[in-house]
Amino acid sequence: MDHKQLSKRLERVGEFVPKNAILADIGSDHAYLPANLILNKQIQTAIAGEVVEGPYQSAKHLVAELNLTKQISVRKGDGLEVINSSDNVTAISICGMGGTLIRDILNRGYLQRRLSGKEVLILQANIGEQTLRMWLVDHNYIIENEEIIYENEKTYEIIVAIKSDKNIPLTEEEIMFGPILLKNRTVIFKEKWESELKQDKNILKQLKKSTKDVSQKIADINKKIEMVEEVLK
Repeated sequence: MDHKQLSKRLERVGEFVPKNAILADIGSDHAYLPANLILNKQIQTAIAGEVVEGPYQSAKHLVAELNLTKQISVRKGDGLEVINSSDNVTAISICGMGGTLIRDILNRGYLQRRLSGKEVLILQANIGEQTLRMWLVDHNYIIENEEIIYENEKTYEIIVAIKSDKNIPLTEEEIMFGPILLKNRTVIFKEKWESELKQDKNILKQLKKSTKDVSQKIADINKKIEMVEEVLK
């Protein structure tokens, strides 16, 4: 993968970024995504944010090599701290992290007033999507789109959210499975949950053999198994 040929998941994330957006790509690594979108005239300008020195330097190097320093500002900082109100950001992408970490980045940014509410959020979590959806609902975001992708023997979910002026709750099933993914129920979606169901049933067998009091864990996993089986019918 490089700035010319993105991975399947990053390419799909890029397709969700609105045309002519001012993008903040958080955890940008080599700045592949913003560089690709600038070169393809998909976005106006971008901020490539990195907290780790190595990836930050890699991003700076690539942007300089491509002569894109006027279009892409590479900044070192923690999460949304790299964004200022004067940047007028219209889209934020956070990819390749766990849902809990993405939630924490958004929450810190929210508390620090780094989110204007005008940005489209394009979030790609590797795990823990439920935690992320709960935060979005609690902070009056509407999940506008979702997609599930299989690449390199892993499943990835992309969540696209926009700010609303009112709270629109999701059901327990929608939080777990994703409101859009639940409607579409693609082959990849079914395969993911069939795999999780198999794992959960194995975990349940082990828990039942435990000599400790794991009654709550058993109840929780039984509930999840019932929900998954219902969705897979």
